[in-house]
Amino acid sequence: MDHLAPQAVESGRKDIVLEARGLVKRYGQVTCLDGCDFDLRVGEVLAVIGDNGAGKSSLIKALSGALVPDEGQILVDGDPVRFHNPTDARRYGIETVYQDLAVAPALDIATNMFLGREIRRKGPLGRYLRILDKPAMKHQAEQEMSKLKIGLRSMTSPVENLSGGQRQGVAVARAAAFAQRLVIMDEPTAALGVRETGQVLDLIRRIRDRGLPVILISHNMPNVFEVADRIHIQRLGRRAAVVLPTECTMPEVVAIMTGATSTAGPAPAGA
Repeated sequence: MDHLAPQAVESGRKDIVLEARGLVKRYGQVTCLDGCDFDLRVGEVLAVIGDNGAGKSSLIKALSGALVPDEGQILVDGDPVRFHNPTDARRYGIETVYQDLAVAPALDIATNMFLGREIRRKGPLGRYLRILDKPAMKHQAEQEMSKLKIGLRSMTSPVENLSGGQRQGVAVARAAAFAQRLVIMDEPTAALGVRETGQVLDLIRRIRDRGLPVILISHNMPNVFEVADRIHIQRLGRRAAVVLPTECTMPEVVAIMTGATSTAGPAPAGA
């Protein structure tokens, strides 16, 4: 099973958008990241999977600025960066869709799209009175929904009136609207039905087709194999392997995740 071997970090590759080298994060005696490597390529959906305690949450938090690693390096387009908080990551064009969606249920769709980045009226009304330009936000929200083919008729509907899949659509559209380099999605299909799950997977494909690479964190193996171009397998705080879903099976991936299969050997060409 040579195609299951770990992938070496290839520094200087022009197709790598986001890279991590040797990330370490400790909490007292507990090591969550133990020299973890990572790379995301242009125009791909990269799934990140791992058993509980594998360190995938810590890895994603480091990449999104929610956690500062003790050691190691993060690079954006080949340049070293240091994120102290999620705002720093956003400045580099990295947007995250969290599992709890981070939406305000009582507010309408357009307002949720621009939470924390509201558009103000031009001139003194916006500069001094901080009055929002609601028509502009509504128009731009409609444009983003249309680009991703999200079928929501009114941008003035409160988010609390939407289904789970529609709320996910709002959160995804918000991330896609502001992301310049990549989108991170944390368990986007959790607690969704079959139909809504399919809609979210379609959204992920559309974001990728628009040129934005996507990091997908998921426990749902069928979803991962359906939409991912590559799969990063996390184990014991490290990257155990990067595999192609077209060249391995779900049982093989689970075997690597659980440590039942050794991944020793050279990395496959082009993997």
